Amino acid sequence: MNYRWRIDLWIFIACVVGLLTGAVLWLTGWRTQAQWAWLAGSVPAVVVLLLGMIAALRRREAGVDVLALVSIGGALLLQQELTAAVIAVMLASGHLLESFAERRAGREMAALLERAPRSARCYRDGVLVDVPLEEIRGGDRILVRHGEILATDGTVLAERAVLDESTLTGEPLPVTHLRGATLRSGCVNAGDAFDMEATARPADSAYSQIVRLVAAAQRTKAPSARLADRYALWFVPLALGLAGMAWAISGDPLRALAVVVVATPCPLILAVPVAVVSAISRCAQRGILVKGGGALEALAAARTLFFDKTGTLTGGQAQLIGIGNAGVVDDDALLGLVASLEQFSHHVIAKAVVTAAQARAITLGSVSDVSEVPGSGVQGKVDGRWLVIGAHDYVSRHVDLPSSVAELLERTNADGTAVVLAAIDGHYAGALLLADQIRVETPRALRLLRRAGIQRIVMLTGDRQEVAETVAVGIGVDAVLAERSPAEKLDAIQQASVTGPTVMVGDGVNDAPALAAATVGVAMGVRGATASAEAADIVLLADRLDRLAEALVIARRTRQIAMQSVLAGMGMSLLAMLAAAVGFLPPLYGALLQEAIDVAVIVNALRVLRVRPLRIFRYRMAPEDVARLRADHQRLAPVLDHLGTVIARLPEMPSAEVPPVLVDLDTHLREELLPHESADDRELYPVIADMLGGDDPLAAMSHSHREIFRLHRLFAAGVARLAAHPEDVATRRELQRLLYALDTVLRLHFAQEEEIYQSLSAE
Repeated sequence: MNYRWRIDLWIFIACVVGLLTGAVLWLTGWRTQAQWAWLAGSVPAVVVLLLGMIAALRRREAGVDVLALVSIGGALLLQQELTAAVIAVMLASGHLLESFAERRAGREMAALLERAPRSARCYRDGVLVDVPLEEIRGGDRILVRHGEILATDGTVLAERAVLDESTLTGEPLPVTHLRGATLRSGCVNAGDAFDMEATARPADSAYSQIVRLVAAAQRTKAPSARLADRYALWFVPLALGLAGMAWAISGDPLRALAVVVVATPCPLILAVPVAVVSAISRCAQRGILVKGGGALEALAAARTLFFDKTGTLTGGQAQLIGIGNAGVVDDDALLGLVASLEQFSHHVIAKAVVTAAQARAITLGSVSDVSEVPGSGVQGKVDGRWLVIGAHDYVSRHVDLPSSVAELLERTNADGTAVVLAAIDGHYAGALLLADQIRVETPRALRLLRRAGIQRIVMLTGDRQEVAETVAVGIGVDAVLAERSPAEKLDAIQQASVTGPTVMVGDGVNDAPALAAATVGVAMGVRGATASAEAADIVLLADRLDRLAEALVIARRTRQIAMQSVLAGMGMSLLAMLAAAVGFLPPLYGALLQEAIDVAVIVNALRVLRVRPLRIFRYRMAPEDVARLRADHQRLAPVLDHLGTVIARLPEMPSAEVPPVLVDLDTHLREELLPHESADDRELYPVIADMLGGDDPLAAMSHSHREIFRLHRLFAAGVARLAAHPEDVATRRELQRLLYALDTVLRLHFAQEEEIYQSLSAE
């Protein structure tokens, strides 16, 4: 689009220079030369209009530029050169603003090509050499190092390969492929280096197919009609008809010219681009990159929204969500031991475990004698204790696992949770549970989108059906389309686009074709693949989903303001046309009046700069305050883990061990959790309520506090009864029920607080 911007800029400069030069020559007495200067300043605009008319006719379209061409051409034929020059400047300024609004647009495939490897490490006569992609053939043996992208499709020659396939499938967790498994290009090696055998040329690979899908979608995507062109369908015939009547009745062609001049749709030519440029600027202030006015218009009209799951509705990275402790060591000790050993693994899950330990300020131990089977597990000594950690098949070869492990794996497999089993000194010690979590702002963002006018929300993902449905139930989407390949995503978008404008939100390479095919493609730009950002019309640079709701509000408010400007400008133009038709407005004065109308229209369009995309609270919470509150929650995470561990162990625990365990849990709740909740209700909630406004915005949250304290009182009373009668099965069963309820309320309460903090965050 840079070439269009430069052309429009030079045309605008030429028109302005022609107008000003003519004015100077006229004032200095060089009248004939002034007329030639004005004529020269009008010619570039006429050329642009003619070329645009020809292109429009080829598309069987007609737009607002028809009147501009008639008015400039008529002024030149009737030797009204100054009038023609003034109209040319107005027209050139409108085109310049419009091209500026779309300057960042463009859907080049440069990002996809940049991400694709240029060469691969192949074996040639037993020696590793860098081979250009075009020289790779089926049967070549290729070494894929850690972090490298697979250059072509192939099969695994090593014992196993661990790949990050999230950009292709949407699956957030790494996938282990055993010897002989089929691999697809575009995936990233998330484990140790391995050898593979190419089964296709890079040009025929899965990644190249995605590139071609994006290009094809872009070629077939129909352009959106401009708002101004839609109004021109009735305004142009009306203006030309009135001009013809004025000429026929008066016999004076200047009256017809005057009508056409004041009818020149500069409110249409200027108001919409000014509003769009202002909206793009407003979006940029909120971390939203909009690549053109067409994207804003289409977004304002959209009613159907498609979301990818991984990296869009969810964070796209595994996070520790729980610890299943078997009682060998406490929760923090188990996490610290496992994280100490995981430091030496390249696995993505290993990094998530280490990150979780660091977040809890757990000191990692001294490690020795490390041995890893990539994608399966690791073993070694940590502070003198022998650890075996990893997948079920790996750990079960070294220690006997209880039957509860199989039940745990069956339960976690349904919702896509990754499980890291751990054994210490030959005894099963527990499991770490990790999953890709829903973004904090996702539920609120979807509610805001519905409030802004979105009627149907569909999850469109390559992830497994059961995992996608688990996420969907939690956030309230209308439909789930899971296990979809890039081509199937593209097909779903194209089918939905037949019935109306569609919006697709994604972040991976696998989303790029769908983003390009949707009426409006939206990419999560901070962590998302560059290919998806290039294929999208809008990029959320802030990497917050609620920014899309803000973009939608800005787009709809922009359309309203633009329509106000257009209708007001056209109404004033109609009055001026009537005055010109009866001879009260000569062409030149009509052009000047039209300029005054333009100024009023532009001033109104600039109100877009003051659009408040969402309800603005009286105060915003400083980032450091949000970080402090989240740190408080992070500090309490071990308490929740301990609560979960007690719930899991309680049914099988010997009666004599139950009272001490429950007393210890009660101590943690009294000394750590309850003081935190009391302080929140007493000190934090009044401040947040003032920020939110309203009569009592945190009534439900305070009710949760009361429920937490009520459940604890019942729990403490039950612990006292059980301590006196350890064999009381009914009391034990009641305590377990209370702990389940307390765990549920606490986790829901913490999630609600996190969402409020996110809403009030200044960033």
